[in-house]
Amino acid sequence: MTRIERMRPLRYRSIWISDVHLGCRGCQADFLLDFLQSTESKHLYLVGDIVDVWAMQGGVYWPEAHNNLVRALLEKARNGTRVVYLPGNHDEVFRAHVGVDFGNIAVRDEVVHTTIDGRRFLVTHGDRFDCVVQGGRWLAKLGARAYDALLVANQWVAGLRRALGLGYWSLAAYLKHKVKDAVNYIGNYEQAVAREARGQRLDGLICGHIHHAEMREIEDVLYCNCGDWVESCTALVEHHDGRLELLRWTDASQVSLSARAPAPLAPLPALARAS
Repeated sequence: MTRIERMRPLRYRSIWISDVHLGCRGCQADFLLDFLQSTESKHLYLVGDIVDVWAMQGGVYWPEAHNNLVRALLEKARNGTRVVYLPGNHDEVFRAHVGVDFGNIAVRDEVVHTTIDGRRFLVTHGDRFDCVVQGGRWLAKLGARAYDALLVANQWVAGLRRALGLGYWSLAAYLKHKVKDAVNYIGNYEQAVAREARGQRLDGLICGHIHHAEMREIEDVLYCNCGDWVESCTALVEHHDGRLELLRWTDASQVSLSARAPAPLAPLPALARAS
Protein backbone atom coordinates (compact mmCIF):
# COMPACT_ATOMS: atom_id res chain seq x y z
CA MET A 1 0.00 0.00 0.00
CA THR A 2 1.27 3.44 -0.86
CA ARG A 3 0.78 6.64 1.09
CA ILE A 4 -0.68 9.59 -0.81
CA GLU A 5 -0.25 13.07 0.61
CA ARG A 6 -3.65 14.65 1.19
CA MET A 7 -4.69 17.76 -0.70
CA ARG A 8 -8.10 19.34 -0.25
CA PRO A 9 -10.23 18.97 -2.15
CA LEU A 10 -9.34 15.75 -3.94
CA ARG A 11 -11.14 15.86 -7.27
CA TYR A 12 -12.51 12.74 -8.98
CA ARG A 13 -14.91 12.14 -11.82
CA SER A 14 -16.96 9.60 -9.83
CA ILE A 15 -17.14 8.26 -6.27
CA TRP A 16 -18.89 5.15 -4.96
CA ILE A 17 -19.59 4.56 -1.26
CA SER A 18 -21.76 1.87 0.32
CA ASP A 19 -22.78 0.34 3.64
CA VAL A 20 -22.59 3.48 5.76
CA HIS A 21 -25.25 2.14 8.18
CA LEU A 22 -26.46 5.45 9.57
CA GLY A 23 -28.49 4.64 12.67
CA CYS A 24 -26.10 1.87 13.69
CA ARG A 25 -23.56 2.33 16.49
CA GLY A 26 -20.82 0.89 14.29
CA CYS A 27 -21.09 3.66 11.67
CA GLN A 28 -17.74 5.47 11.29
CA ALA A 29 -19.44 8.83 10.78
CA ASP A 30 -16.42 11.03 11.50
CA PHE A 31 -14.24 9.28 8.91
CA LEU A 32 -16.93 9.52 6.23
CA LEU A 33 -17.70 13.17 6.95
CA ASP A 34 -14.01 13.99 6.62
CA PHE A 35 -13.90 12.06 3.34
CA LEU A 36 -16.92 13.91 1.92
CA GLN A 37 -15.51 17.29 2.96
CA SER A 38 -12.16 16.41 1.39
CA THR A 39 -13.42 15.29 -2.04
CA GLU A 40 -15.33 16.59 -5.04
CA SER A 41 -16.83 14.63 -7.93
CA LYS A 42 -19.23 14.92 -10.84
CA HIS A 43 -21.00 11.67 -9.87
CA LEU A 44 -21.59 10.30 -6.37
CA TYR A 45 -23.12 6.84 -6.04
CA LEU A 46 -24.61 5.77 -2.69
CA VAL A 47 -24.55 2.00 -3.20
CA GLY A 48 -27.03 0.87 -0.57
CA ASP A 49 -27.33 0.37 3.18
CA ILE A 50 -26.71 4.06 3.69
CA VAL A 51 -29.35 4.11 6.43
CA ASP A 52 -29.69 1.02 8.63
CA VAL A 53 -33.45 0.73 9.14
CA TRP A 54 -33.00 -2.83 10.45
CA ALA A 55 -30.79 -1.62 13.31
CA MET A 56 -33.21 1.15 14.25
CA GLN A 57 -36.07 -1.31 14.64
CA GLY A 58 -34.45 -2.33 17.93
CA GLY A 59 -34.15 1.28 19.12
CA VAL A 60 -33.25 4.53 17.40
CA TYR A 61 -29.61 5.60 17.54
CA TRP A 62 -29.05 8.85 15.65
CA PRO A 63 -26.31 11.15 17.02
CA GLU A 64 -25.55 14.59 15.63
CA ALA A 65 -22.69 13.13 13.57
CA HIS A 66 -25.27 11.23 11.51
CA ASN A 67 -27.23 14.44 10.89
CA ASN A 68 -23.99 16.06 9.74
CA LEU A 69 -23.47 13.29 7.20
CA VAL A 70 -26.96 13.72 5.77
CA ARG A 71 -26.37 17.48 5.50
CA ALA A 72 -23.04 16.88 3.71
CA LEU A 73 -24.69 14.58 1.16
CA LEU A 74 -27.51 17.05 0.52
CA GLU A 75 -24.96 19.84 0.13
CA LYS A 76 -23.13 17.79 -2.51
CA ALA A 77 -26.38 17.52 -4.48
CA ARG A 78 -27.18 21.21 -4.10
CA ASN A 79 -23.73 22.15 -5.38
CA GLY A 80 -24.13 20.22 -8.62
CA THR A 81 -22.94 16.68 -7.88
CA ARG A 82 -25.21 14.10 -9.49
CA VAL A 83 -26.12 11.81 -6.59
CA VAL A 84 -27.58 8.37 -7.28
CA TYR A 85 -29.03 6.44 -4.33
CA LEU A 86 -29.31 2.67 -4.87
CA PRO A 87 -31.07 1.23 -1.78
CA GLY A 88 -29.84 -2.01 -0.22
CA ASN A 89 -31.47 -4.56 2.05
CA HIS A 90 -30.98 -2.56 5.27
CA ASP A 91 -32.62 0.53 3.70
CA GLU A 92 -35.01 -1.33 1.40
CA VAL A 93 -37.91 0.93 2.46
CA PHE A 94 -36.50 3.47 0.02
CA ARG A 95 -37.00 1.02 -2.85
CA ALA A 96 -40.60 2.24 -2.87
CA HIS A 97 -39.18 5.42 -4.44
CA VAL A 98 -37.07 3.76 -7.16
CA GLY A 99 -37.35 5.79 -10.36
CA VAL A 100 -38.01 9.08 -8.55
CA ASP A 101 -35.69 12.08 -8.65
CA PHE A 102 -35.58 14.36 -5.63
CA GLY A 103 -33.84 17.39 -7.08
CA ASN A 104 -30.35 16.27 -8.00
CA ILE A 105 -30.73 12.95 -6.14
CA ALA A 106 -31.95 10.00 -8.21
CA VAL A 107 -33.24 6.82 -6.52
CA ARG A 108 -32.56 3.76 -8.66
CA ASP A 109 -32.43 0.00 -8.15
CA GLU A 110 -29.43 -0.31 -10.46
CA VAL A 111 -27.72 1.80 -13.13
CA VAL A 112 -25.03 1.40 -15.77
CA HIS A 113 -22.13 3.79 -15.31
CA THR A 114 -19.89 4.59 -18.28
CA THR A 115 -16.35 5.63 -17.41
CA ILE A 116 -14.60 8.42 -19.28
CA ASP A 117 -12.67 5.78 -21.27
CA GLY A 118 -15.88 4.05 -22.38
CA ARG A 119 -16.12 1.03 -20.06
CA ARG A 120 -19.59 0.12 -18.81
CA PHE A 121 -20.26 -1.02 -15.23
CA LEU A 122 -23.46 -2.22 -13.62
CA VAL A 123 -23.90 -0.48 -10.25
CA THR A 124 -26.16 -2.13 -7.66
CA HIS A 125 -26.06 -2.81 -3.91
CA GLY A 126 -25.65 -6.55 -4.43
CA ASP A 127 -27.97 -8.14 -1.87
CA ARG A 128 -29.87 -9.97 -4.60
CA PHE A 129 -26.74 -12.07 -5.15
CA ASP A 130 -26.67 -13.09 -1.49
CA CYS A 131 -28.31 -16.49 -1.03
CA VAL A 132 -28.69 -15.88 2.73
CA VAL A 133 -30.64 -12.65 2.28
CA GLN A 134 -32.68 -14.04 -0.61
CA GLY A 135 -33.26 -17.44 0.98
CA GLY A 136 -34.32 -16.42 4.47
CA ARG A 137 -35.11 -12.92 5.67
CA TRP A 138 -35.33 -13.99 9.32
CA LEU A 139 -31.87 -15.59 9.12
CA ALA A 140 -30.44 -12.45 7.53
CA LYS A 141 -31.86 -10.29 10.33
CA LEU A 142 -30.54 -12.65 12.99
CA GLY A 143 -27.10 -12.43 11.40
CA ALA A 144 -27.40 -8.64 11.28
CA ARG A 145 -28.08 -8.48 15.03
CA ALA A 146 -25.07 -10.68 15.79
CA TYR A 147 -22.98 -8.47 13.53
CA ASP A 148 -24.23 -5.34 15.33
CA ALA A 149 -23.07 -6.86 18.64
CA LEU A 150 -19.64 -7.45 17.12
CA LEU A 151 -19.51 -3.83 16.00
CA VAL A 152 -20.20 -2.69 19.58
CA ALA A 153 -17.18 -4.72 20.67
CA ASN A 154 -15.31 -3.14 17.78
CA GLN A 155 -16.02 0.32 19.25
CA TRP A 156 -14.49 -0.67 22.59
CA VAL A 157 -11.37 -1.92 20.82
CA ALA A 158 -11.17 1.28 18.75
CA GLY A 159 -11.49 3.43 21.90
CA LEU A 160 -8.73 1.51 23.63
CA ARG A 161 -6.43 1.86 20.62
CA ARG A 162 -7.06 5.62 20.49
CA ALA A 163 -6.21 5.87 24.19
CA LEU A 164 -2.93 4.06 23.48
CA GLY A 165 -2.15 6.35 20.53
CA LEU A 166 -2.65 3.61 17.94
CA GLY A 167 -4.40 3.96 14.58
CA TYR A 168 -7.74 2.56 13.48
CA TRP A 169 -8.10 -1.22 13.21
CA SER A 170 -11.27 -3.26 12.76
CA LEU A 171 -11.83 -6.30 14.98
CA ALA A 172 -14.89 -7.21 12.90
CA ALA A 173 -12.94 -7.22 9.64
CA TYR A 174 -10.08 -9.20 11.20
CA LEU A 175 -12.37 -11.93 12.54
CA LYS A 176 -14.34 -12.12 9.31
CA HIS A 177 -11.24 -12.68 7.20
CA LYS A 178 -9.95 -15.32 9.61
CA VAL A 179 -13.09 -17.46 9.32
CA LYS A 180 -12.90 -20.00 6.49
CA ASP A 181 -16.65 -20.00 5.84
CA ALA A 182 -16.67 -16.21 5.51
CA VAL A 183 -13.81 -16.35 3.01
CA ASN A 184 -15.64 -18.99 0.98
CA TYR A 185 -18.83 -16.93 1.12
CA ILE A 186 -17.04 -13.84 -0.19
CA GLY A 187 -15.54 -15.85 -3.07
CA ASN A 188 -18.91 -17.33 -4.05
CA TYR A 189 -20.54 -13.90 -3.88
CA GLU A 190 -17.90 -12.36 -6.13
CA GLN A 191 -18.34 -15.12 -8.70
CA ALA A 192 -22.13 -14.63 -8.75
CA VAL A 193 -21.74 -10.88 -9.26
CA ALA A 194 -19.21 -11.39 -12.07
CA ARG A 195 -21.59 -13.77 -13.87
CA GLU A 196 -24.29 -11.08 -13.82
CA ALA A 197 -21.99 -8.51 -15.44
CA ARG A 198 -20.84 -11.04 -18.01
CA GLY A 199 -24.44 -11.97 -18.84
CA GLN A 200 -25.28 -8.33 -19.53
CA ARG A 201 -22.18 -7.96 -21.74
CA LEU A 202 -20.72 -5.29 -19.49
CA ASP A 203 -17.11 -4.59 -18.61
CA GLY A 204 -17.70 -4.98 -14.90
CA LEU A 205 -19.90 -4.52 -11.86
CA ILE A 206 -19.68 -2.21 -8.85
CA CYS A 207 -21.42 -3.22 -5.63
CA GLY A 208 -21.22 -3.25 -1.84
CA HIS A 209 -23.19 -5.37 0.65
CA ILE A 210 -20.55 -7.80 1.96
CA HIS A 211 -18.25 -5.22 3.63
CA HIS A 212 -15.20 -6.42 1.74
CA ALA A 213 -13.45 -3.87 -0.47
CA GLU A 214 -12.01 -5.52 -3.57
CA MET A 215 -11.13 -4.78 -7.18
CA ARG A 216 -10.00 -7.62 -9.42
CA GLU A 217 -10.68 -9.26 -12.73
CA ILE A 218 -12.79 -12.40 -12.62
CA GLU A 219 -12.39 -14.07 -16.00
CA ASP A 220 -13.25 -11.26 -18.42
CA VAL A 221 -15.03 -8.75 -16.17
CA LEU A 222 -13.81 -6.32 -13.51
CA TYR A 223 -15.39 -6.91 -10.11
CA CYS A 224 -15.38 -3.86 -7.84
CA ASN A 225 -16.70 -3.74 -4.29
CA CYS A 226 -16.49 -0.31 -2.68
CA GLY A 227 -16.46 -1.75 0.85
CA ASP A 228 -18.10 -0.06 3.83
CA TRP A 229 -17.95 2.62 6.52
CA VAL A 230 -18.29 0.45 9.61
CA GLU A 231 -15.20 -1.76 9.28
CA SER A 232 -12.77 -0.58 6.64
CA CYS A 233 -13.83 2.97 5.65
CA THR A 234 -13.30 2.49 1.93
CA ALA A 235 -14.52 4.13 -1.27
CA LEU A 236 -14.12 3.46 -4.97
CA VAL A 237 -13.15 6.42 -7.14
CA GLU A 238 -12.84 7.09 -10.86
CA HIS A 239 -10.05 9.45 -11.88
CA HIS A 240 -10.49 11.85 -14.76
CA ASP A 241 -8.55 9.53 -17.07
CA GLY A 242 -10.88 6.60 -16.31
CA ARG A 243 -8.66 4.81 -13.77
CA LEU A 244 -10.55 3.13 -10.94
CA GLU A 245 -9.00 3.04 -7.49
CA LEU A 246 -9.99 1.85 -4.03
CA LEU A 247 -9.18 4.22 -1.19
CA ARG A 248 -9.23 3.67 2.55
CA TRP A 249 -9.83 6.66 4.79
CA THR A 250 -8.90 5.64 8.31
CA ASP A 251 -6.38 8.16 9.57
CA ALA A 252 -4.71 11.44 8.65
CA SER A 253 -3.56 9.99 5.34
CA GLN A 254 -5.26 8.51 2.33
CA VAL A 255 -4.11 5.03 1.37
CA SER A 256 -4.46 3.39 -2.02
CA LEU A 257 -5.48 -0.27 -1.92
CA SER A 258 -5.41 -1.13 -5.60
CA ALA A 259 -3.42 -1.15 -8.78
CA ARG A 260 -4.46 0.60 -11.95
CA ALA A 261 -7.42 -0.79 -13.89
CA PRO A 262 -8.13 -2.30 -16.36
CA ALA A 263 -4.87 -4.23 -16.18
CA PRO A 264 -5.29 -7.63 -14.44
CA LEU A 265 -5.41 -7.10 -10.70
CA ALA A 266 -4.03 -9.41 -8.04
CA PRO A 267 -6.41 -10.09 -5.13
CA LEU A 268 -6.15 -7.43 -2.43
CA PRO A 269 -4.59 -8.38 0.90
CA ALA A 270 -6.79 -8.41 3.98
CA LEU A 271 -7.47 -4.85 5.08
CA ALA A 272 -4.78 -3.97 7.59
CA ARG A 273 -4.42 -0.88 9.71
CA ALA A 274 -3.27 2.17 7.80
CA SER A 275 -0.09 3.59 9.22
